[in-house]
Amino acid sequence: MKAKKIVALLMVAVIAAGAMAGCGNSDSKETGNQGGQETGSTDEVTTLSFYNSDLQEDDPWTDPVAQKLTEKTGVKLDVDHPVGEDKQKISLMIAEQKFPDMIYAKGDAGSLIDAGVLIDLTDLIEEYGPNIKKMYGDEFGKLKYSEDDPSIYQLSSYEMGGTKYEDSGTAQVQFDFLKENDYKIPESLDEFEQMLKDYLAAHPKTDDGMDTIGLSLSASDWHWMITLGNPAGYIAEGAPDNGQWLIDENYNASYKFTSQKIREYFKWLNKLYNEGILDPEFATQTHDDYIAKISSGRVVALLDTLWDYQDGEKILKQDKKLGKTYCGIPLAMDQNTKVPTLMYQGLPTGQGVGITTSCENPEAAIKYLDYICSDEGQVLVNWGIEGTNYNVDENGHRYREQEEIAASKEDKNYQKTTGVMFHQYPFPRYGTGVLDSTGSTYTTTSKETVIAEYNEEQQAACKAWDVELLVDIFPQQDEFEVPDFPPVWAMSKPVEFDEIGNKLDEIAQPSLIGCIMAKEADFDAAYDKMISDLEGSGMKEAEEMLTEIVKDKVAVMQ
Repeated sequence: MKAKKIVALLMVAVIAAGAMAGCGNSDSKETGNQGGQETGSTDEVTTLSFYNSDLQEDDPWTDPVAQKLTEKTGVKLDVDHPVGEDKQKISLMIAEQKFPDMIYAKGDAGSLIDAGVLIDLTDLIEEYGPNIKKMYGDEFGKLKYSEDDPSIYQLSSYEMGGTKYEDSGTAQVQFDFLKENDYKIPESLDEFEQMLKDYLAAHPKTDDGMDTIGLSLSASDWHWMITLGNPAGYIAEGAPDNGQWLIDENYNASYKFTSQKIREYFKWLNKLYNEGILDPEFATQTHDDYIAKISSGRVVALLDTLWDYQDGEKILKQDKKLGKTYCGIPLAMDQNTKVPTLMYQGLPTGQGVGITTSCENPEAAIKYLDYICSDEGQVLVNWGIEGTNYNVDENGHRYREQEEIAASKEDKNYQKTTGVMFHQYPFPRYGTGVLDSTGSTYTTTSKETVIAEYNEEQQAACKAWDVELLVDIFPQQDEFEVPDFPPVWAMSKPVEFDEIGNKLDEIAQPSLIGCIMAKEADFDAAYDKMISDLEGSGMKEAEEMLTEIVKDKVAVMQ
């Protein structure tokens, strides 16, 4: 990997002049704002081009928060983003050697690093980035690329620290189901299965006359990773989210579907399918079909995560069917498995904002990023404009009026028109619950706001469990140690690894579905066939590569 990078750097050096001329919309004017300042403004404006691989709509940089960012930093961002199915944009940039000043490449960052496109930010941070260093604190070293190459190419696009006051757990069940079971939390898959069977027997039809569905999944497209892949690791192994991989205490990686416990989990799903508890259309329905079933109130339980099913739940809330909305529970295979729902895995690195070799004014870029990391910058992007989007009480704590809270939840254009939260991601930020010097949370979400916004079903569950927060029923964050390496799904990995990983996933999706839909007597043979196919497609090689990558990342921190 290092040799490839040296070659790429030499190539870039040869064509640098052409690349610099061909790209970069930066204005060379110097700004009056210095690194580390949290107040003040500048009259001169530097325009920096920025490509955001995750943005799906235009960012004209005209909203109040954007204007305030320019006022404070002297920087205006000219934002570009993918259009339609434009998934090859990064590859095209590399081929044409035309790059923006700053870039968020998401999972393609490794290609830019291999091609020598992203500059090392280390010296810039040292000179202009006091707030960057403050934000990352003890985890600053995780930003380094590798032990051989300790350069910092990106600032992470994910939250730094924080506490989860809300979470959808490892499984989700309707509040009506909870009430009928006196709010009992199942302690094993077998107990959960029996509770579902009993509920279906008592409620075979909905009030609208539709067949009640015990459990449904969305597995016909990429959502299989969310509803089939992720829950298997959480529920069977009690493992945190490392994508399709398990990492043991010695940092050895394994493709998780080879785990014996995960095999048992899928055998359980196979039983549910054959007994009619699992939706018979789980593998063929589109995600829209899945959401439609949820919004009808037919589906008792899910194995999903809130952002993936929330569109269906929003309709239930609009229809005043709160009993059919979902509560996250800490479902595990057995009492010996501790689900890692609230575990802090440490700072995700490998995906973030970087500055390219085409940027003519990297000082302006790093100063902008440093302002984003400052207390003032974090308040601005999270809360908006004081006196407009929020106020400060006599104790110096920020708060929002109910009208503003309602607008933020109900107006689909709220973020874009106000700028509040619209310029937060994919830039560095503090996690939920982290306090600033005033004792206020950087984010608008706090323990108090979550409790205040609970509906009657959520309040009833908290009362039944004698807890303040719904997540209080989960193993708590302080029961887990923070791993020595970032979440694997976010780490930069070589193209060779990704090619094998994609091939393994292409085998796993239809194979796991086939295992679930097989006759119970045929399950083991089908699962053995899948493992054989995985082993014949480079699985061991990928496991060895990832083990080396993880161990290298650990070495950077030691």
